[in-house]
Amino acid sequence: MKMAKRIIVAVLAVVMAITCFAACSKDTADNNDTTADKKTLVMATNAEFPPYEYFENDEIVGIDAEVAKAICDKLGYDLKIEHIEFDSIIPGVQGGKYDFAMAGLTVTDERLQSVSFSQSYATGIQSIIVAENSDIKTSDDLFKGNVSVGVQKATTADLYLTDDLEGKNLGTVERYSKGADAIMALKSGKVNAVVIDNEPAKVFVQQNDGLVLLDSSYTVEDYAIAVNKDNEALLNEMDKALGELIADGTIQKIIDKYIPAE
Repeated sequence: MKMAKRIIVAVLAVVMAITCFAACSKDTADNNDTTADKKTLVMATNAEFPPYEYFENDEIVGIDAEVAKAICDKLGYDLKIEHIEFDSIIPGVQGGKYDFAMAGLTVTDERLQSVSFSQSYATGIQSIIVAENSDIKTSDDLFKGNVSVGVQKATTADLYLTDDLEGKNLGTVERYSKGADAIMALKSGKVNAVVIDNEPAKVFVQQNDGLVLLDSSYTVEDYAIAVNKDNEALLNEMDKALGELIADGTIQKIIDKYIPAE
């Protein structure tokens, strides 16, 4: 009888231990599920485009980085930013490697074939940089024949000038991986001008003696967020949050932080 009681007690102890372990495991799993519920969105950019995106020590900062963070915070997502070559951004979003992209991206018919875009959140100006003694004085002078223009490849400056300059046999477009490389080409006389967004253009001119920014711009464009065409739910979610952040003044505050009113 005593042996039977001992067996019963032992069995009960094992059952209680199993029950406790199962309960603890469930609590741990529930906690992990809670953590996993907060998804991380991966943003593609090219951090060579101040003040929209650039490196500060090892961190990517700038207008696009802060706008993306504000959107993700509003939607309850974590944000991870990946720095890649500019011409890999649209293919990366299209192929599903990245959830979205912000890199001073302009909506164009060509890009709309590959990705979807949100509403615009900022306006950019494509400006012209030349040497101080250049015969190029206005945007019209780019198209008077035999002009070589440096651009960052796959940017709208590249897309537009491919049509406006090379497409009409009025000159050549020299394409570089970085805007800074195009500037070096200008300084060394390899190109006659550089066309790039106005904000980084101002930075390049400040940092490089002998260069000037023309008053006459090449074109004006709007920037938007690129999202995979198959992820309409994310596009709608981000677009709604972006609209609310524009309405409450958050986006303008971020832009004013990096581009003070002159």
